[in-house]
Amino acid sequence: MIATADRLEGIGEYYFSTKLREIDGLNKEGKNIINLGIGSPDLPPHPDVVKVLQEESLKSNVHGYQNYKGSPILRKAFSDWYKTWYNVELNADTEILPLIGSKEGIMHICMTYLNPGDEALLPNPGYPTYRSAVKLAGGVCIDYELKESNNYFPDFYQLEQTDLSKVKLMWVNYPQMPTGKLPTKKLFEQLIAFGKKHNILICHDNPYSFILNEHPLSLLSIKGAKEVAMELNSLSKSQNMAGWRIGVLCGAKERIDEVLRFKSNMDSGMFLPVQLAAAKALSLGKDWYNSVNNIYKARREKVYQLLDTLNCSYSKEQAGLFMWARIPAHYKDGYQLSDEVLYNNNIFITPGGIFGSAGDQYVRISLCGSIEKFEEAIKRITKVKQKEHVQ
Repeated sequence: MIATADRLEGIGEYYFSTKLREIDGLNKEGKNIINLGIGSPDLPPHPDVVKVLQEESLKSNVHGYQNYKGSPILRKAFSDWYKTWYNVELNADTEILPLIGSKEGIMHICMTYLNPGDEALLPNPGYPTYRSAVKLAGGVCIDYELKESNNYFPDFYQLEQTDLSKVKLMWVNYPQMPTGKLPTKKLFEQLIAFGKKHNILICHDNPYSFILNEHPLSLLSIKGAKEVAMELNSLSKSQNMAGWRIGVLCGAKERIDEVLRFKSNMDSGMFLPVQLAAAKALSLGKDWYNSVNNIYKARREKVYQLLDTLNCSYSKEQAGLFMWARIPAHYKDGYQLSDEVLYNNNIFITPGGIFGSAGDQYVRISLCGSIEKFEEAIKRITKVKQKEHVQ
């Protein structure tokens, strides 16, 4: 028998991977599950972006291996995008590294900087991939809890009381997923100061800053940030290009060169027409973001109704593709509510516990569904509740 590597110890299959298989099985039984759990944009990219992909793909000289650092055209487009929307100056040649999705970058950063036994600070609740990547790199996960009472910001006083001598990385993510909490300039200044004081690399994951948010903010906009921080970004959410796998890592030349040493041994550059189409997507103006957000605003109103039907409580000051909500007190945890809604109403919503123990009393609902889908979900839940009331 061939054993798996020790690095996989404690690493399970991604939650959504297993849950989607279960949902497929239920659908085969005729259940017609309404999936409100996954944050995969169901809207298409801008038509001009698709047109560039089509036209460039027809050319005969675009099908070979590409530059490991990405096309200069794409790097320039990312540089212009950061200047236009975040007021951040980035050198297109040295401070930008296109990625095959920003999820790839999380793994690259962990493999580049973590030795066995090195520690990384992780948000709880937070994106599960941070934990998996740290563990796979041989690092040790140290949670810092994000509490609703503290605006889902790190408790810097508590962190200062922690032994930070082995901490090498700190993962942060604002607008925060899953809570939807927006950052403030003061928070970002605190993060940079914390990283400098303790010689910790602050790794900011920033894919949600354009969704239901009028004021996109980059950690790199803070003075001195490049000395101690890197930022990941993505076109998956803001440009409806999740399946295209286009992300970027931004930071000081030294950091980019260090990550490239790992990345260049793991993959090659993206298909050139995809990169050129991505450059087109990055050039879109405010009309594009407004059109996307107008659709999400209408959907969010329906999600408010859905959460009200479930007797959940929530803040309306959330950004990103999801709604984060506290479950009613009579449920043990979000898993119980999620299972009840799945098996009684044929609707899947995400239990907050998959994002860490601090999410146990919450659920998350995706905005990636049509108005009709949300209305049908509300109808199903209301119908079952009325039936239970009669009984």
